[in-house]
Amino acid sequence: MKVIMQNGVIEEYTFEDQIGRDALRHTASHILAQAVKRLFPEVKLAIGPSIKDGFYYDFDTDHPFTEEDLEKLEAEMKKIVKENLKLERFTLPREEAIKLMEEKGEPYKVELILDLPEDEELSFFKQGDYVDLCAGPHVTYTSAVKAFKLLSATGAYWRGSEKNKMLTRIYGTAFASKDELASHLEALEEAKRRDHNKLGRELEFFTTVDSIGQGLPILLPKGSRVIQKLQRWIEDEEEKRGYLLTKTPLMAKRELYKISGHWDHYLDGMFVMGDPDDETKECFALRPMTCPFQYQVFLNRKRSYRDLPMRLGETSTLFRNEDSGEMHGLIRVRQFTISEGHIVLRPDQLAEEFEQCLSLAKYALETVGLWEDCTFRFSQWDPNRTDKYEGTAEQWDEAQSIMGELLDKLLGPENYVIGIDEAAFYGPKLDIQCKNVFGKEDTIVTIQIDMLLAKKFGMEYIDSDNTAKIPYIIHRTSLGCYERTLALLIEKYAGALPTWLSPVQVRLLPITDRNNEYTDKVMAALEAAGVKCEADKRQEKTGYKVREAQLKKIPYMLVIGDKEQEEGTVSVRRRDTQAMTSMKLDEFIAMIVEEINTKKR
Repeated sequence: MKVIMQNGVIEEYTFEDQIGRDALRHTASHILAQAVKRLFPEVKLAIGPSIKDGFYYDFDTDHPFTEEDLEKLEAEMKKIVKENLKLERFTLPREEAIKLMEEKGEPYKVELILDLPEDEELSFFKQGDYVDLCAGPHVTYTSAVKAFKLLSATGAYWRGSEKNKMLTRIYGTAFASKDELASHLEALEEAKRRDHNKLGRELEFFTTVDSIGQGLPILLPKGSRVIQKLQRWIEDEEEKRGYLLTKTPLMAKRELYKISGHWDHYLDGMFVMGDPDDETKECFALRPMTCPFQYQVFLNRKRSYRDLPMRLGETSTLFRNEDSGEMHGLIRVRQFTISEGHIVLRPDQLAEEFEQCLSLAKYALETVGLWEDCTFRFSQWDPNRTDKYEGTAEQWDEAQSIMGELLDKLLGPENYVIGIDEAAFYGPKLDIQCKNVFGKEDTIVTIQIDMLLAKKFGMEYIDSDNTAKIPYIIHRTSLGCYERTLALLIEKYAGALPTWLSPVQVRLLPITDRNNEYTDKVMAALEAAGVKCEADKRQEKTGYKVREAQLKKIPYMLVIGDKEQEEGTVSVRRRDTQAMTSMKLDEFIAMIVEEINTKKR
């Protein structure tokens, strides 16, 4: 496959090469734009890059693209591919480039040209009657794009800003062969099947209501039950590990956030109640994190070196004013609950406490089954953007050096990547990342080293030499945001959560009404053992009730008929099998209680 590089040189690449993949998909985006201009000539062109696993093109149009339109566009794209049009690169001086795009009625292209440096070489690619401002690279002929599919049409702001016009973005994907395309589309269908935003609603874990607002989900009884189980487990586990439980306010005056630095560095991400610029009146803000509140526990009285480390933990409800375009189900929301904690410590305790934080996160994520899907990111400051951060270069170098040594020891340097300009404004952090079913990474756990904020809050301890010292602080989560964790679990298990986490663990299915009394006795015994169960006493066929229980992803179904009633047994069927096993009731209770208590997956 021949590719035209950005400098106009033609080279050979395969689809296995990143350059080859990008060129093929970038060309597919131009073929899409050409098809749009043929069928909808009034549409204005914006941008159309290749992206991971595909491409998109943004259009300014008053015509909403329907599924039928996408089918027509695909058909037109196939015609363009068969025409075997050659992609030809040419350059123009700035004024001629502007004139060309003005003649073609493409104002977005003109805007892009005007934003480029005056000495920038302006390159274009031409295929037949279609010309586009573009740096490349592209394949040399449209016939190389053998397998493609348009996936969806959605809204996207020009240049990603809500202040700009909403455009229409068409997403697509392209591969070198039809077999590769078919495999990818099958994987996409599986992702859609597992998508928590769809499956979580169908299984009645959560819902959203327009009149409440975007990013403010309602957790239904089933979702609430799962999060309750997670919270109780984490709180108990943290208590075992020496954490002191706190409960702090959901809001504070701006003065608290000014001390911490959030007012200067995080104001746009906060929900403010009052005029932030009017110093004559009280102004409050909902908390985006708990650290400045928990520091008050340390500050409640004088502290000695013997009091350290002080491990403070809280199930914190937080509020962050996320952009509307970032909202997605339970993964990114504006109000969420997190297993937040802060460890106030002496410098000589840092390595051990950091290791224990990572150990707790690993235990929590391994138990729920997410650790194996995690990647690690060492998020550092950008020394060229000092306005975003507190502290001096020397302080940042020290903190990052210490964290780097710890990560090399605990994870190995080959097992994490470095993210520049991704640190918290007060210190570097380890971000433990997890992908959703569509491949997008989100942070699920963070562990941060902070050498700055304790001094700002006047936090001191009396050391063994009877002098006052400034402590270090570790900011950490153990399982992270419970809503996001629930979303990732729904996707990982396709809704069939492990028994210990399932909101309903057993559904009892009496065959006839005369079996209801025994069913009630079985249910009482299960509930006494701490098993969450429910009975389906409807006058329906047993097979119908079994299928419905399977669709609800309930781990166990107990079929109860005359035989079971006479023998004091239950017929057990797991959700993932058609086999039915007869068991003594006590035997089944012992088995499921063991499965729950060991948190078996």
